[in-house]
Amino acid sequence: MLKDVKQESLIAGKNRQKPTLSGLQAKDFEANVHGQLTHLYVLKNSRGMEACITNYGARVVSIMVPDRRGKMEDVVCGYSNIKDYMANKQNFGATIGRYAGRILNSTFIIDSVRYHLTPNTGAHSAHGGDPGFAARMWKAERISKNALCLSYLSPSGENGFPGNLAVKITYTLTKKNELDIRYEASVTGSPTVVNFTHHSFFNISGNLSTNVENQQLYVDAGSFTPYDSLKCVTGEIASVIGTPFDFTSSHSIGERIDANNPQLKVTGGYDHTFVLNAKGNDRRLAARLKDPQSGRVLEVYTNEPGLHVYTANGLKGNLTGKKGIAYPRRGAVCLETLHFADSPNKPQFPTTILRPGKKYRSHCVYRFTAE
Repeated sequence: MLKDVKQESLIAGKNRQKPTLSGLQAKDFEANVHGQLTHLYVLKNSRGMEACITNYGARVVSIMVPDRRGKMEDVVCGYSNIKDYMANKQNFGATIGRYAGRILNSTFIIDSVRYHLTPNTGAHSAHGGDPGFAARMWKAERISKNALCLSYLSPSGENGFPGNLAVKITYTLTKKNELDIRYEASVTGSPTVVNFTHHSFFNISGNLSTNVENQQLYVDAGSFTPYDSLKCVTGEIASVIGTPFDFTSSHSIGERIDANNPQLKVTGGYDHTFVLNAKGNDRRLAARLKDPQSGRVLEVYTNEPGLHVYTANGLKGNLTGKKGIAYPRRGAVCLETLHFADSPNKPQFPTTILRPGKKYRSHCVYRFTAE
């Protein structure tokens, strides 16, 4: 039986002064946002792995995993207090929705009805508008020591999206040292479009002051979705063969990131969605990231058709996070499982329409090992 949120708050309050394994203090994550309280929830599994999550934006704040020698270190960028998350729009560890990626010109049509979204990136709507799910308050319910459920009701008309959308996310730390993320959603009133993703900035070296260019990346994808010169998806599905986007064999992230390639010039590095070969099979490896120095390995599994790889090209050392670290350019890599940008306007892409009476389900697993 799920514990009441107030009861969970009381339990958390008993340990307000006790730091987490990552050094975070629960009291630093307490704030009142529009009459709702923010908290820090600590998940642990039987092998000593720890993940800290806040109900502000349903965000992962820290993930502690061992290296090849058993040393536990934090492998995601973020802040040490809730005030910094609220003051900065960076998506560290956030849940992105209603729609991850851009919807071009902030408009789409369902059943001959045209909907107009609130633009927040020039003429376009990006990551669900402003504020998106990353800046919303979520209701948290503790399931067990290693699992947490977060829910949010997105009302019809929020940032222009139709339909009342009920969203539930379940974070679980498994015995296999996995952060298992399950999304569910249903809509009433009108059909809508849905595309959620998780936006942790991973640096599996455990040294968040370094860049990730020496880390080795494999992606099980033979194609990707290219941009035009304004970083708008063209609707094309382009082959990765013979390009810097071919990670069908493992390459270091930095090996070709500055190649003379028009797609890389548009984004200043990798910031593209790969079309996965798995075709919805969440038991097939989608991506594998390895840090040679620490031995840590991160594997990604998903039932989504795409994986967006972002190499934190926009970090510039001007955001100071946990332990006073100024996160450097390319100091992390995001591995976001999702559908494709602008799918509502690209009928050749897999559909993102959710209709009343239907259930949206998405599954993402981040599995940590060391070798």
